[in-house]
Amino acid sequence: MQATVMYGAHDVRVETVPDARLVEPTDALVRVTRACICGSDLWPYNSMTPSETGNRMGHEFIGLVEAVGAAVRTVKQGDLVVAPFAWSDGTCEFCQQGLQTSCLHGGWWGGTELDGGQGEAVRVPQADGTLVTLPVGPDHALMPSLLTLSDVMGTGHHAARAAKVGPGKVVAVVGDGAVGLCGVIAARRLGAERIIFLGRHADRIALGRAFGATDVVSERGDAAIDRVRELTGGLGAHSVLECVGHGEAMRTAVSIARAGGAVGRVGVPQETTIPNGQPTFFANITIAGGPAPVRAYIDQLLPDVLEGRIQPGRVFDRVTNIDGVPDGYRAMNEREAIKVMIEF
Repeated sequence: MQATVMYGAHDVRVETVPDARLVEPTDALVRVTRACICGSDLWPYNSMTPSETGNRMGHEFIGLVEAVGAAVRTVKQGDLVVAPFAWSDGTCEFCQQGLQTSCLHGGWWGGTELDGGQGEAVRVPQADGTLVTLPVGPDHALMPSLLTLSDVMGTGHHAARAAKVGPGKVVAVVGDGAVGLCGVIAARRLGAERIIFLGRHADRIALGRAFGATDVVSERGDAAIDRVRELTGGLGAHSVLECVGHGEAMRTAVSIARAGGAVGRVGVPQETTIPNGQPTFFANITIAGGPAPVRAYIDQLLPDVLEGRIQPGRVFDRVTNIDGVPDGYRAMNEREAIKVMIEF
């Protein structure tokens, strides 16, 4: 089968790899129909040390179940399913708490040991705890929005929840990528009164406004902090969604949170420390977040997608086939595309 393999920084290839197959009785074999490239894939794309074996790529996919192991009970051959970006058993202590990204028997797609979502098929461990059946056909018009449930929509929602977004709150979203844009959707869905979107690209700003942003701040650094403070009467935002991971983005996020506010961070941290430790301490600012347990959120968000109340699939502004994946990485890295969808 064909799959995406990354061998080093800016070295993405589509290659023939061994066919995905069932190994454990709890496995399912899924033929991928839709996948995508994630902003977090750009971190290794820009920094990976050259490797002779390479890493299989992709952690967001929808597909058709082709076979299941003897112990699988919740999905069957022919089901259309969406897979969260982490697999989990659904039964351990952390899964029962809705924290599937900390599953005691779970893990992550791709790497050197497991299939990645940017390929023709995937062996899904712990299928019962991982996969969610979709009540539509594989060519349904909602496929783009349903695909976001595998990661970016759930991650934006996690940021909003960690930042304690609620009715009447002033929210600031740091980052104009797909996760930040979905964070705008999540903040509006949770009742935010005002949403300040920090972004610089015209196409992303337009989409952010369409999703519910009420204000836009295009400055960076201290100028951005000053502008948000000005917009909030000097107080700052109740809730800040940090959707980038760079140290400067986190510095901005904690600096624009008001006293007693909260920062929800879902950008993979590229620094080892959180900036402004003492000011955030004395202002009683809550800092929370991490890898989103999107499996816990799919059931909550799926009805809103199916009924058209939210349209997160609009973050996809380029579609390609598997042969176009390397150029899709380039396009996202060079800000020519917000998010690239792969059709099989």
